[in-house]
Order: sequence, then C-alpha cells, then structure tokens
Amino acid sequence: MVGLNIITKTIKWIVGAFFASTILAVVAYRFVPVYVTPLMLIRVVEQTFSDEYDVKWEHHWVPLKEMSKYMPVAVMASEDARFLKHHGFDFDAIQKAVKHNKTAKTKHGASTITQQTAKNVFLWPGRSWIRKGLEMYFTVLIEVLWGKERIMEVYLNSIEMGNGVYGADACAKENFNKTAAELSRADCALIAATLPNPRKFSSKDPSAYMLKRQARIQKEMKFVNLFPMSE
Repeated sequence: MVGLNIITKTIKWIVGAFFASTILAVVAYRFVPVYVTPLMLIRVVEQTFSDEYDVKWEHHWVPLKEMSKYMPVAVMASEDARFLKHHGFDFDAIQKAVKHNKTAKTKHGASTITQQTAKNVFLWPGRSWIRKGLEMYFTVLIEVLWGKERIMEVYLNSIEMGNGVYGADACAKENFNKTAAELSRADCALIAATLPNPRKFSSKDPSAYMLKRQARIQKEMKFVNLFPMSE
C-alpha cells in the first residue's frame, strides 16, 4: 500500500511538473525570442555525421514588423489560408485531406501554421501518436497564450528554409542578399513555395516547378487577409 502511494505521488508530481514547465515555457516564448529549437539541434547532429551536408546554422531573429509585409501573406497562401480564422486546427482542411488521401497516391497534410510552429519550437520531427498528441497540446497553448501575430512571428523566425537556414531573415541574406524587410512580393512567394520541403527545393536556384508554385502562390496571395499592421 505504501509503495502504491509513492508511485501515485510520483506520477502526480511528474504530471504536475510537465504542465507547469510547458506552460511556463510557452509564456516565456510569448515575450522572448526563440533562438534555438530542437530541429536546429537535430540538424546539426545530422550534418556532423553526414557526407552530404556541411555543418551550417544560419538564424537571425527579427521582429515581424521588420519583415516584408508580403512574407506572412505568402506563407498563409501557401501553407494555411485560413490561419486568421481558425483556432489552431483547420477541420475543413483535415476533412478534405482525409478524403483525398483515401484514393490518391500523393498524400496531403492539413497541419496549420500554428501546428507547425508548435512542432518546430517545442518538439521533434516524427509521426508517432505521442508526438502528434503533444503537438495538439502545444497548439492549443500557443493559440491561447500567444495570439496570431506572435505565432506568425515565431513561425517566420524558426521555420527551416533551407539546409541549415532558419527563418526569413537568414533565408533573405543567404539566398537573395537582402534583409527580411527588403524581400519583394515575388521573393516571399518563392520562399513560401519551398516550404513543403526546403531541403529539397531551393529559393536561391529555383527549378521550373518552384517557379510554377511561386506564380500560383502570388495569385492566391490576393485573397489572403492581412494582419492589421500590414494594411
């Protein structure tokens, strides 16, 4: 009986510590720049033991207001057109993806920008149910505690945009010899076009397929609502 009580108390302590630490981390990142993510560290390890890639880590944090106003619009057009309307999960997109994936060879995902941000900042790459459950948990937390502009700011500063390149400013300097503020509408659309697989697709040396995606995204950008600060 004593042993059971100890186990119960230990489990309660672990659960309590998990919720307290994760909520504290989310609250802190509401105000503090995110300079390091698990994915960045994982990529460094992969590069260290790879013959294909050199060790590279380019990441420059810049506030959203110091980025091109087209950058958030481009990624919404490419990745999550309903970003400003949903609360972390786009159930319409999920239903469409499920219906499509039942018959199509090419599978579609339905992860929102909020979900991608939760995964990028707090978790590791993978498809396990545990990781997916944690992604849902952090998605709810950052939607409640951060708000849309902060989510977009963190997303555009932490997302992988090339091999060893993270965030809009690092990508702008690496691939366009510009700052994030100087990116044109076409530049932003091209960067957004690579996001499904930024280690395969390049915004520096775009293929014909990338240019086609860029053109489509530029058209769809016309129908994406802007943040108040961008109007």
